[in-house]
Amino acid sequence: MTTDFDRSDNQHRPPLGATREAGDAPLIVTPTFVSRVDDTARGERPQDAGSSKSRHGHEVHFPNWRPHALALEGDPNLAYEHWDEYWRKVHGPKFAWDEPGSSSALVVRYDQVHRIASGPSSFFAPPYRAMIGEDGKLPSDPEKRVPAYRRPRWDGFAYIAYAERDDIERTLKQDKFDRRIVADEQVAFRMVTREITREYILVPSARHRDPISLVKIHVRRPELSREAFQRRLLKEHAALVLASPATRALVRRYAQLHNIGSTQHDPEGSKIDAVSVLSFASLNDVEDYLVSSEHAALQASEDALAGEGSEWWTAINYSVINRLGPEVATRLPDETP
Repeated sequence: MTTDFDRSDNQHRPPLGATREAGDAPLIVTPTFVSRVDDTARGERPQDAGSSKSRHGHEVHFPNWRPHALALEGDPNLAYEHWDEYWRKVHGPKFAWDEPGSSSALVVRYDQVHRIASGPSSFFAPPYRAMIGEDGKLPSDPEKRVPAYRRPRWDGFAYIAYAERDDIERTLKQDKFDRRIVADEQVAFRMVTREITREYILVPSARHRDPISLVKIHVRRPELSREAFQRRLLKEHAALVLASPATRALVRRYAQLHNIGSTQHDPEGSKIDAVSVLSFASLNDVEDYLVSSEHAALQASEDALAGEGSEWWTAINYSVINRLGPEVATRLPDETP
């Protein structure tokens, strides 16, 4: 018996979905950063109006007081796992499926990028060292020495690409997206960003099946304009990254996403000036990249540009929609076609 792929997202990516040749012009990407619905107090993590829906369709204004009321999962012990499963296995297929009268055809790529706590982050970077006491031995009282967990601001992002900026509105203003996908977001996410970016692929992926990404959210230093920051990130910093032996050995894909606006009022997303996404074959490759001998120079270059509010973390990639053939490097602004 063959598998029935009706309404599945398999139909929107290889090997079942058809692809077309990729060009070298920059794509337009909406890197929609998300924080998950959970019982965190609003003062600790912002919450979009209307999100964190209850089973009755109303916003749970104080989820730390009423976690049992959340539609997604009322048991805090299961909240993360249920959210992670729901985003990939329920929300992703809903987004991809063409319900009667709708089409996702203008979405040329949609990847879900799920942050994982066990991967490297700006809050806990490798190398990871054995904890020792004053006697040079492992502590005999580990229960008193558990490091505090520092949670990044975002739990992942939806990496959604279009050929043209106008394709965003043509897609998202359809009744399916404007009403039912947004309603689904309000069940799964407490906050989403709405920025629009221009994508520069600097190291193209051979198959766009790379399992792990290092995601760097850049907020510029206050003395830099957004334009100056993006120019230096794309020219000066990218040149160092591309010249690094560790990049050539370990990085399977490298792209920069430069903020050029927003689809709507976006107080959190508007703070993000750019995003760098570097993809790898394994989590160990990310760790090895970050502890390589030349990475200190790359980090210093980045720190000279990025300011408060920047963060980076590691994530698992899921391809939901991919309508493009093998990637090619993006033609940069000063390059002629």
